[in-house]
Amino acid sequence: MQIENHKEEVPFSFYEEKFNALDPAEVTARLPFVGFDGSAFAMELLGTAYTITWPAYSITPVPALPVQTFLLRRLLEGTAKESQGTWKTFREMPWGEMYHKPYSGRVLSRAAYGFGFKLAAFAAACEKLGAKKLSHGDAGYEFEFFGPFKMQILLWEGDDEFPPNAQVLYTDNFADCFAAEDRVVAGDILISHIKAAM
Repeated sequence: MQIENHKEEVPFSFYEEKFNALDPAEVTARLPFVGFDGSAFAMELLGTAYTITWPAYSITPVPALPVQTFLLRRLLEGTAKESQGTWKTFREMPWGEMYHKPYSGRVLSRAAYGFGFKLAAFAAACEKLGAKKLSHGDAGYEFEFFGPFKMQILLWEGDDEFPPNAQVLYTDNFADCFAAEDRVVAGDILISHIKAAM
């Protein structure tokens, strides 16, 4: 494959090369909510069920490369534990302070300006996707993200005087099971998922 988009294709190729060396039993022990039938993994992300064949990689349905890379990273390196029922901002988790500025631009600003002037369309998209409506923020929704991991997105509407604002919350188990860069990607994937439904 000739690489044209280095930002997406290089990471994907790196993890795809490692994929066929996986031990499926070890993967399903680490990630008990991931199934394996002898020839393919079954996993769900944001309500979409994916089938990933092994050892030769293919995925159905075929999502964007960042989603494929994210799922490969989960299979190769992911761990899981149940949430204790509390929520954290990105900044409150390990490395959150150090990565907050890029996270803010890539996730919070994108959410604020992508949805903050279109709350009705945002709400309609979230409800179409089966998200749980929340009472905080001008509009807020909770999503089943991946296995035992959930995310909330909260918006405050912009007007002539104040810019729109957004916050993304993660269940506490993200802190132990996701690297900072994976939490950024999770936020990015959630926003893209909502945008596609609007």
